[in-house]
Amino acid sequence: MKKAILLLLVSLGPILSAQQVAILKYGGGGDWYANPTAVPNLVKYCNEHIQTYIEEKIETVEASSTEIFNYPIVFMTGHGNVSFSAEEIDGLRKYLLAGGFLHISDNYGLDKYIRTELKRVFPNLTLQEIPYDHPIYHQDYNFNGLPKIHEHDGKRAQGFGLFYKGRLICFYDYECDLSDGWEDQVVHNDPPALREKALQMGANLIAYVFKN
Repeated sequence: MKKAILLLLVSLGPILSAQQVAILKYGGGGDWYANPTAVPNLVKYCNEHIQTYIEEKIETVEASSTEIFNYPIVFMTGHGNVSFSAEEIDGLRKYLLAGGFLHISDNYGLDKYIRTELKRVFPNLTLQEIPYDHPIYHQDYNFNGLPKIHEHDGKRAQGFGLFYKGRLICFYDYECDLSDGWEDQVVHNDPPALREKALQMGANLIAYVFKN
């Protein structure tokens, strides 16, 4: 009996292994390291509420490194300039075409830079607003678009995406500050209900990526 149990555990090894996620480090002077508690909090939330098994240690990765292929989803945020090198452009393109997923959270000030850089990665693809009936808004939690976490310019929160052959490979939250809502409560003093919405939408991102 013990031998049978051992063989079963061995056979389940890959299933029981934790997934890992990473934060994208980039050049140009922008604060890629912003919101340090955001992704760790999201991972804990997902493990507790949607039964994922994600390693709680969050890695940092550069697009030019082959290590990026170890992560099903990579998170990116910041307030300012983004500048990808030619090697990073090539690496990010290969990662996304190979099945990887990039989530970009505009922490206010990122927009004009990231749109330019994404065009360098995929000259023939265009960011398009994702319709509210898209599955990314309807995983474990249902949303009619992105929740508005922080107000900046009086614009509505929007979720944009890059699609390649019908597959969503990049999700970009704009005028939303989604990752701010994942941070420790003391950082921004957001109401608990608002943080919950941000974490639920983040959990939808994770669930969608793991299923697709």
